[in-house]
Amino acid sequence: MKILVLNSGSSSLKYQLMNMDDESIMAKGNFERIGSDNSFLTHKVNGEKFKYEHRAKNHEEAINFVLEQLMDKEHGVISSLDDIHAIGHRMVHGGEKFKSSVLITEDVIRAVEECIPLAPIHNPAGLSGIKACMKSMPGKPMVAVFDTAFHQTIPKERYLYPIPYEYYEKYGVRKYGFHGTSHRYVSKRIAKLLNKDVEDLKIISCHLGQGASICAIQNGKSADTSMGLTPVAGIAMGTRSGDLDPSIVTFIMEKENLTPEQMNTILNKKSGLLALSGISEDNRDIEDAASQGNERAISALEEYAYIIAQYIGRYVATMNGVDVITFEGGVGERGPLTREQVCNYLGYLGLELDLEANNVKAVEREISKPESKVKVWIVPTDEELMIAKDTLELTK
Repeated sequence: MKILVLNSGSSSLKYQLMNMDDESIMAKGNFERIGSDNSFLTHKVNGEKFKYEHRAKNHEEAINFVLEQLMDKEHGVISSLDDIHAIGHRMVHGGEKFKSSVLITEDVIRAVEECIPLAPIHNPAGLSGIKACMKSMPGKPMVAVFDTAFHQTIPKERYLYPIPYEYYEKYGVRKYGFHGTSHRYVSKRIAKLLNKDVEDLKIISCHLGQGASICAIQNGKSADTSMGLTPVAGIAMGTRSGDLDPSIVTFIMEKENLTPEQMNTILNKKSGLLALSGISEDNRDIEDAASQGNERAISALEEYAYIIAQYIGRYVATMNGVDVITFEGGVGERGPLTREQVCNYLGYLGLELDLEANNVKAVEREISKPESKVKVWIVPTDEELMIAKDTLELTK
């Protein structure tokens, strides 16, 4: 069976067509700048890359053009839309309404719309993808897979904020967490690699990229996570601040006479590693500068690793121990320096990093020494496969 996985952004459309008989990727690509005159598609098949300058006014036009490429006589991979069994959509925010992936119905669409205030950029984009597919492939079964769903097992005493309870009741202000699909995939994968039942493991999953979150996974369930009401909470990221003294926000707004929208831009687009380093939001650029002796770059990397290690320590306390720490995401998978700097703080756990094994990028492998009391692994994440599996399970 063939599953089409879609990740709809506000002006982008990422996709993969997967053959679930062997879980292989038949085609993948990214439609960028949707809605502008210079929108374009990058389409990949069998290692070949095709780029098309094609104007798409909306997601419906983008999806229709993608489907044309999937059925193209020269480099297509299906003969007709009948070859696609179902469509899986990555959805960012399901609030408290969704504890797992669901078949998309009109009721589900209405519930996702009700969550728009919690994700005003991401949820409307996801809905655009769903509605576009309904027009392009009417009657085709579709599944919504929510980033927040995995974290619905976090206990109430860990997801409530110590602010007036009425804000939770009126507006749903609480910790929701994100990257749940990635954390869920990694927890299942590491259990398989260790030949253990995921319910018997205490896992700390470090999804490190431009967006980043740490998750404590106990008995196969999310016990706590670093992101909160929004994806700006937790550790410092590429351009996101992570956790702050909340009064800093009101202090700066008053001093600079800023609107909430302007302050939100600062916290999401101008903070994090970009602000600390003064160089870039990209770890590779910062590492290059650090290797040349740039003090701010050196300090930014050290602070980044320190914050991550702090969260790991917090979640060791949450679960009263840890069996394995995983690194995934762009930085987690390709950042040996970051992994080493983080692990340097964790000797108290009996963790011993194998520096030679760690000197790799984007390879699935153990990087702790055999005698290490805590195992450390690089586990490249595969959210698309997780979405495809959920979609297959709910539609077969």
